[in-house]
Amino acid sequence: MALVTGAARGLGRAISLALAHAGADVALGFRDVSLGGELVREIEGLGRRALPLQMDISSMEQIFSAVDETVTRFGKLDILVNNAGIAPENLAENVREQDFDATLAVNLKGTFFVSQAAGRVMIRQKHGRIINMSSQAGFAALPGESVYCMTKAAIAHLTKCLAVEWGRHGITVNAVAPTFIRTPGTEEYLSVPQNRADVLERIAALHRIGEPMEVAGAVVFLASPAASLITGETILIDGGWTAR
Repeated sequence: MALVTGAARGLGRAISLALAHAGADVALGFRDVSLGGELVREIEGLGRRALPLQMDISSMEQIFSAVDETVTRFGKLDILVNNAGIAPENLAENVREQDFDATLAVNLKGTFFVSQAAGRVMIRQKHGRIINMSSQAGFAALPGESVYCMTKAAIAHLTKCLAVEWGRHGITVNAVAPTFIRTPGTEEYLSVPQNRADVLERIAALHRIGEPMEVAGAVVFLASPAASLITGETILIDGGWTAR
């Protein structure tokens, strides 16, 4: 039984479908739950149960109520995927305090407290899998994304901290760190020919934009018994960007 935050589109949607394909029932965290009907129907069409949840992870109330509702409905919580995140783009000298605070509230504070809420359930169960969404931006500087890069670097280290604390309870905590993936969130940036050419050049080994299922596959692996001895790790899915 899995819970995916930021499930409405892009990577969250692909991860939710991949987990359902792999046999999981899926609770779906949406910033606006009214938009979740199509994904619920797709998952149910695969023969799995789906639970749409109102879950703006900048709200502590919504975080804890969504986890409680998940456990009430399914009786357990085996897998958490912390996918929700935002990335207001701006040069460092122009970053506004409200954008800084909003990015940390979702990317860091939200990830931590969703992990805490799910972790309490998993500690009682004596098992669980948590997969966080970091980014290659946590390992390589992206101009105009200083605050986003900072939060994604922090998620990689938070992953280690939670893995060390919760390993004795049978919980693994890992992260994936994708490069530019073809999603609605990157569409506008990659539509600029200069940006697209730069990204393709920097993805040094493969020279192509990633697809959502290439990230979702790594998440399914980390959630599976095949990854039972892996914890505290961040897997870069960057086509060789950080290798050069």
